[in-house]
Amino acid sequence: MSSATFPVEGAGLGLRRALLGPLREADLSAVGFMEAAPENWIGVGGRLGEQFRAWTERFPFICHGLSLSIGAPEPLDREFLARLKQFLDEHGIAGYSDHLSYCSEHGHLYDLMPIPFTAEAVDWVASRISQVQDTLGRRIAVENISYYATVGAEMSELEFINAVIEKADCLLLLDVNNIHVNSINHRYDADEFLAGLPADRVAYIHIAGHHNEAEDLIVDTHGAPVIDPVWRLLGKAYEKLGPVPTLLERDFNFPPVEELLAEVDQIRQHQSVHEPSEQQRRAS
Repeated sequence: MSSATFPVEGAGLGLRRALLGPLREADLSAVGFMEAAPENWIGVGGRLGEQFRAWTERFPFICHGLSLSIGAPEPLDREFLARLKQFLDEHGIAGYSDHLSYCSEHGHLYDLMPIPFTAEAVDWVASRISQVQDTLGRRIAVENISYYATVGAEMSELEFINAVIEKADCLLLLDVNNIHVNSINHRYDADEFLAGLPADRVAYIHIAGHHNEAEDLIVDTHGAPVIDPVWRLLGKAYEKLGPVPTLLERDFNFPPVEELLAEVDQIRQHQSVHEPSEQQRRAS
């Protein structure tokens, strides 16, 4: 079982502004924690800031970043990191993650671009992760991304992820849907990929829906329900890791909130199958 989880448990839901109203009167008994993009809330005051504060006081939170751009060639945004640390400290949020990608090149690209799978990139990215961890005073998690082209690869995606995590001494945000998406788009075995990841570095899991553009092309959208092959892969992850904290991502095309929370409860049901027995808990 993973020993690296963030201080949350159970099944989580990403808090989006479009959900603030629908969630207000909903039964949230299935929700164990929430996640927010800090870029959407840093510096927000007034009524929205008060609403966000109310949610962080009600639920344990993780922050999942959008703009760290850890693989970019330009220097880290120190001003952003300072504001991020203040925000995390103010809301008592211990867990922070971002994508193993880059999204800037002397300007924001508004997309998550794949980092070349090279030894040079491993050294560059690991050094930057270490700087971020030192600045934030937290061990962060990086997410395996979905990508649609491979640029200048000297190693496999799996080798690259493992090398970065080891060299940076950071954690992994395991996105199960991204493994499924990439396994179709890049024609590899999802189960073998999952088995090759470092179990002791998994902080938590993402699960989401996607769009089938063609038989051999899936686009990671977070705008649809989770499909059966991804639920199956989540079960495989729990077999390897135990029922680590898992978050449902939904960014748009929101269904009625009852349907959304039913998916969160489905995560809980999958987790319950893999809960350790009383004997195993005592032994640990």
